[in-house]
Amino acid sequence: MKKTKITICGSLGRMGQILIKEVLKNKNLKLYSVTDIKIKKIINNIKTQKNSLNAFKKTDVIIDFSNPKSSLEILKHASYLKKRVVIGTTGFTEKQNNLIKKFSRKIAIFKSGNMSLGINLIEYIARILSKKIQNNYQIAIEDNHHKKKIDYPSGTALMFANAIAEGQNKKFNSIKGKFFINKKGKFSKNKINFFITRKGNTIGKHNINYNNKLEIIELKHTAISRELFADGALNAAIWIHKKNKGLFNMQRSEEHTSELQSPYVIS
Repeated sequence: MKKTKITICGSLGRMGQILIKEVLKNKNLKLYSVTDIKIKKIINNIKTQKNSLNAFKKTDVIIDFSNPKSSLEILKHASYLKKRVVIGTTGFTEKQNNLIKKFSRKIAIFKSGNMSLGINLIEYIARILSKKIQNNYQIAIEDNHHKKKIDYPSGTALMFANAIAEGQNKKFNSIKGKFFINKKGKFSKNKINFFITRKGNTIGKHNINYNNKLEIIELKHTAISRELFADGALNAAIWIHKKNKGLFNMQRSEEHTSELQSPYVIS
């Protein structure tokens, strides 16, 4: 069986290092190249490069856990070379997300705010629950990460919020409530409120809380190891290698044009 050649972008970061280790352990994958801001560092006899046409020339799939600016640079090169891309980077603006959609008309892009199967199952459940639940429930999303995480709400929290909004047949911005960072706060009524913590070394803890004073419904997820996200990203890379173009996540195309047989098939 021919191995799928993988490029890791953001290779010197936490996720980049874990992805490299997991690629090297996978008999179906081959580490082709690695990129980062710092260059010339040797990883498994491969020199770290900057994002470029040369770095991506003969790879099959690019896996990107870098930053939004770098991600768009990667997509520009990938689009020219017709390469598939898996994006685990978060913190994109609406304008940047629209640019990603434009790139997906030419190449296959798999993008998720969280590569965990459990997180994507909770997103799916939240969408269904929000269709059925009464309007008298206040909704809060707890979003807990380590102190070095810059963006907030996290990509995971935004995945949940958009699923809730979709379930209510509303736009997220119309029901976006207050953000409380490292502190307690009072709910805005009939809004999605965010309680955000950026402390310590927490990998990721998330909770969706529906509360109507008579009962509380909670959907919880705790990430124990970052290998969880690497596993999801590599499954996505193997899956998207067979696609030509389009924007995908673990459940369907993000443009909602067709259902997706995802790496985990959530349907």
